[in-house]
This record gives sequence, structure tokens and C-alpha cells, in this order.
Amino acid sequence: MSEHAPLPPRLQAIIDDFRTLERDEKLESLLEYSEQLPDMPEQFRTAPLEHVDECATPVAIATERLGDKIRFHFDIPPESPTVRGFAAILNAGLQDVTPEQVLDLPGDLYYTMGLQSALSPQRLNGMHFMLLHLKRAAARTLQGK
Repeated sequence: MSEHAPLPPRLQAIIDDFRTLERDEKLESLLEYSEQLPDMPEQFRTAPLEHVDECATPVAIATERLGDKIRFHFDIPPESPTVRGFAAILNAGLQDVTPEQVLDLPGDLYYTMGLQSALSPQRLNGMHFMLLHLKRAAARTLQGK
């Protein structure tokens, strides 16, 4: 992680918490986070959403630019609690961040959380592509698109 800028403080705190958890506790925590994922705001429900086709779970993401900050909104079915949990962590940890901070996130963020001990490679792959989509959206906002 040394090649990356420091993580946003909220995200770093969540990651630090996850690092201390045992495998079963990580799963339990992901389930708890999944219940905290806010619903997609009404104004984005009819807008074109970005879909993470590489993820086995249906994942849709809306990107909102708020001045020099960026915010992401997720639509993920409740039947996919681990993916929803990771999205909820991103949602909570990336509040009030800049697009540059999103671009600086390590692509293997889920490894720094130790999720490889709790999740299948397929789930980790989906999380990788979800993060990649956030980075692409952040890059587009910087380009004004």
C-alpha cells in the first residue's frame, strides 16, 4: 500500500477494524454492513446506472459530483450480503472524498481488509471490479464527463 496516498480516514478506520477480526467475524461484520447500505436515492433510480457486469451479483452504481467531492450510490440485491457489505463499506468510507482520493485507492483494498480469508476468489473478483468501476467514474468526473 505504500505506493498509494493515505486512505480517507473513515475508510482507514473500517479497514483497521477488519484487520483485527477473525474469519467468521469478518463475515458477520460484512453482513452487518450489508444491512446499513442505503437505498439508491430516488433521483438515480430512473437515471442510467453503471453496471458492474464482471460481478456475478447484479451491481449498479450511480456517481454524484458534489462540488469538488464525489459520492457513490449502490443498488445491490439483499440476497448478496457480502457484496452489499463491501459496497456499504465503500459508501461509508468514501463519504466526502475527492475523485483523486478514489483514484488513489489500492486496487486490492479487500486484501488489506483480510477478506481473502473469508470470501471466495469469485467474490473478491467482483469486489475488484466494483472498485475499478468507482475509479473509472472518478476519472470521468475529473474529465468533466
